[in-house]
Amino acid sequence: MMKIGIDISQIIYQGTGVGRFTQGLTEAILNYDKKNHWLFFFSSFRQSLNKNIEEKIWQKGHQLISWKLPSFFLSFLFNDLHLVTKPLINTFSSLNSLDWFITSDWIELPISIKKATVVHDLVYCRYPQTLPKKIIKTQEKRLHWVKNETEIIFADSNATKDDLIDYSKIDPQKIIVNYPGVSIFTPPDNLIKKTLKKYQLEEKKFILTVGKIEPRKNIERLIDAFNKLNPANITLAVVGPQGWGQIKFSSSNIKYLNYIKDAELYSLYSSCLFFVYPSLWEGFGYPIIEAMALKAPVACSNTSSMKEAAQNCALFFNPFDVEDIKLKMKMMLENDKLRKDLVAKGKVNAKSFTWKNYYLKLIKTLSTFK
Repeated sequence: MMKIGIDISQIIYQGTGVGRFTQGLTEAILNYDKKNHWLFFFSSFRQSLNKNIEEKIWQKGHQLISWKLPSFFLSFLFNDLHLVTKPLINTFSSLNSLDWFITSDWIELPISIKKATVVHDLVYCRYPQTLPKKIIKTQEKRLHWVKNETEIIFADSNATKDDLIDYSKIDPQKIIVNYPGVSIFTPPDNLIKKTLKKYQLEEKKFILTVGKIEPRKNIERLIDAFNKLNPANITLAVVGPQGWGQIKFSSSNIKYLNYIKDAELYSLYSSCLFFVYPSLWEGFGYPIIEAMALKAPVACSNTSSMKEAAQNCALFFNPFDVEDIKLKMKMMLENDKLRKDLVAKGKVNAKSFTWKNYYLKLIKTLSTFK
């Protein structure tokens, strides 16, 4: 039996890839681990951990440490200063009995036990102009400690592994590629109808895109391509929380739905004409697999991990080229056979991304580390 600690603080960021990852991994540990003992670490100044997850942690015989501290303070304390203050010493002394601690992609704890971490992407290296300076600084500091103190790095994709090697000169033998799982359910017809009515959309009469409103998600080029294409009786539905980008959704046939609950999102995946994902760079690309699992044909960027995730089951375009995005959307609109072929292949592809597989590889890696 191993004693393993894990930081799940980022579980609160609903509607984001990192939030989905943390939620999925937490549930996988609680569902599949019958042997090891886990200590879950959670900190948020304003939000609390979901009660169902908290109760399940204790019911399964694990432990939970909760702090009411803001993320910027922890980042300064652990990433910048890399030290522990007196009020936190008791908590940290309890961590010394652990065999492993798995850090989040936001802070690196200054502890002497073996550490593993997850790196989702290195967007701040490739496209720093798409991120706020605060995030760039935090990731730079964090990666310094990852490089120097972490025994194992789990990368979401080979694209992320390559970036870790190229930009950070990290030893390739420390990096393990482990594809995240995707957890979804198939929405019933009545929920789909209710969701479509709520957002004033018609089944198979809209194109869906999902992503936080920030420059990296490339929504502006998608909107340009859609406006140039100007398809009759087709709406572009944009789902995702507000980030640090600003986009004007001025066209009557473009609807910005903001963040919506998963049940509604799954209903839109299931009823859209096709799904388009124009992101400039991703560490994995959850929406691609979610869309495929719910039988939506997918068109997406031909960069980074998106080609890994989608395999040969999507129609690819250059995300920097508005004309190419427009052309591929036109092909999807006009070619029924293309859409049906992509649905069939995508459904098979999506089945390979499970949280059980992720959990099993993680545990095997930790238990066999020498």
